[in-house]
Amino acid sequence: MAEKQEGIKIVSDNRQARFLYEILETYEAGIELKGTEVKSIRQGKANLKDGYGLIRNGEAWLLNVHISPYTSSGEYFNHDPRRTRKLLLHKQEIRKLIGKVEQKGLTLVPLKMYLKNGLVKVTLGLGKGKKLHDKRDDIKERQDKRDMERAMKRY
Repeated sequence: MAEKQEGIKIVSDNRQARFLYEILETYEAGIELKGTEVKSIRQGKANLKDGYGLIRNGEAWLLNVHISPYTSSGEYFNHDPRRTRKLLLHKQEIRKLIGKVEQKGLTLVPLKMYLKNGLVKVTLGLGKGKKLHDKRDDIKERQDKRDMERAMKRY
């Protein structure tokens, strides 16, 4: 469920994003969270699948990301699993993103959520949606690569 690298523990990975979007740039952002959300993320209970980023009033927001309620605390202290969360980016990065997101077809997509030195971070990708034929080309390319590796392994 969670991988470990040097000081980094990957909590959630959005594998579907690279299939649905052509990622042009990536950004690292912090997230403004409540206490029970952090505890739940440390347990690996976050899902980025349907999430997307939005820039509103000069601030970056993460929408539709599901962080499961923390089970060890009562209902009173828990959070809404799909609430809108503020992303922590530098103003220069937000200004750059405003110009790019306003272009037709570009979207902010969460790619990965991880713990870095005890802080929760999200890797955001600036992506352009792929068409059906692009997805088919990717699948065909992957299959051809597998077939070639199998053939080389036999001989």
